[in-house]
This record gives sequence, C-alpha cells and structure tokens, in this order.
Amino acid sequence: MLLKDFAPPADLAHVVQLYRIVHFRFDPGQELPAKAYPPRPEQCLAFYPRDREAVEFQQSGKQVRDVPVVLYGQFSEVTKRVVGRDFLVFQVVFLPGAIYRLTGMPSSEITNQYIDAQAVFGPALNDVNEQLYHAKGYAQMQWIVSDFVRGLARKEKKTRLPIDAACIRLLETEPGLGLDAVAREACLGVRQMERKFKERTGVSPKLFARIIRFDKAFRLRNARPDLDWLRIAMECNYHDYQHLAKEYRDFTGHGPNAFHEIENKAPERRFGLVEGYYDRMSRLVD
Repeated sequence: MLLKDFAPPADLAHVVQLYRIVHFRFDPGQELPAKAYPPRPEQCLAFYPRDREAVEFQQSGKQVRDVPVVLYGQFSEVTKRVVGRDFLVFQVVFLPGAIYRLTGMPSSEITNQYIDAQAVFGPALNDVNEQLYHAKGYAQMQWIVSDFVRGLARKEKKTRLPIDAACIRLLETEPGLGLDAVAREACLGVRQMERKFKERTGVSPKLFARIIRFDKAFRLRNARPDLDWLRIAMECNYHDYQHLAKEYRDFTGHGPNAFHEIENKAPERRFGLVEGYYDRMSRLVD
C-alpha cells in the first residue's frame, strides 16, 4: 500500500509541483471507506488505471463517478470520495498557473469542477492510462507520466509572465505576503493582478492564501497529532484557536476536532498511512 508524494523531474519543475501516488487494495467483502477531501492549493490531472472513485460534492450533492482520467481545478469545498477495491491514482499536481499556460483555458472554468480530462487533453490520455496499468512499478509510472507532461509543456499555449512567479511565490511563502507585494512582483496594479491571478488559479489571491494556510494546519495535525490546536494555530500563522476553528468551519462545515474524527476514518488510515506534510519552502518532506 502506498500514499506518497514525489518530486517531479527537474525539467518539469516549472509546471509540476509534485506527483502523488495512492495505491490501496481492499479484500473482497471489506467495507470501502469514504474520504472527506478538504480544500488544498492544488490543480490536478489524475489518472485512474485500475478501479476508480465516486465523488460527491458536499455543498451541492452533485455526484460524479467512473471517470478514467480527471482534471480538477482549485476546490474551496469538501468532496466526499469513495475509492474502488483495487484503487490506484497517479496525480500530477501542477504549479499555480501551469494549467492555464498549458491549455490556454482560464482556471476559473474548472474551479470546484471534477471533469473528464479527455475533453481538454484528448484521447491520448487513454494510452497513458493503459501504460500505467501495465507499468512494472511506481518508478516506471513516473517515467510514463513525465513523458506525457513533457509533450504538453512543449506546446505551452501561454507565455510565462511575472504574475506566474508571483502565484508560485504565494504558494511557497509563509503566510503574510500581502496583495500589494504580490502585485509588485507581478508588475501589475492590484486590481489587474487579482484578475490575472484568478485567471491562473481559479480563485482570488486572498482565498488562495487562506486555502494554503488551512492546508498547512490540516496536514500538520495529521503529521503531529500530539500538538494541541493552539500550537497548530500559532505554527500556521492564525491569530488564535478561534481563528483556526472558523477556517475549519468555513472550509469543511465542521470544527477541527469533528473534521479530524471524519479524517481518521479515511481509507489510508486502514493501512496506517497519513498524508505527508508538504513543506512549501523546502519542497517534499518525508
């Protein structure tokens, strides 16, 4: 069983933040647990070469299932995901702005969307999925997907601009980088920066920064359950515990303890796994 993030090849580090491979097998008759998938600062291309997942949106109740390759944008709400019995997903987590540059499509069109990626990238995705199914291990899977992403990168439809670097800087900087500072780095006025930022990430810079901070707190709690909530709030640059608790309620509909009671029933917990802590400053942390 595996749940692990991998650094991308150096030549793709300008578009790919990380690769994530999740691989679980459940015995026949074993209950398939659901995962409450909280908002995180990610836009992904996800390959499902074996059993797939069923997804339900918490707010609307919309359901999507049995999609072989999924493109999803920035989420600001929880999705409930039920995995298959022989479940394998290879996620390409793109850097902010990368999907916009690769496709020319404003990221706002896929915000809180979980769509069939063939509609964007074409039927070649089926060949990649088939290769992943027959791959001789996880290293070969990374090679297969990297080759596909290189093909996309060679045909990049939008030129990289200072706003793209500013989006990434917000992702990788400790919370507190203000909109004026982002605008200066983007060489734009604040209003124009906000418009172009949403074009690239799907959400406003303020909401994106909130999701980054929330994701850090969520992962820190999973990695260090011995820490109390006040310590986590301080580590993640919240004013106090109440500020952190409000963010949990806004993003998940639950307080911190209640949401992590749900999180503790996620599929990976059956195998003694937790989602790793991703340090935005130093990249991957085991």
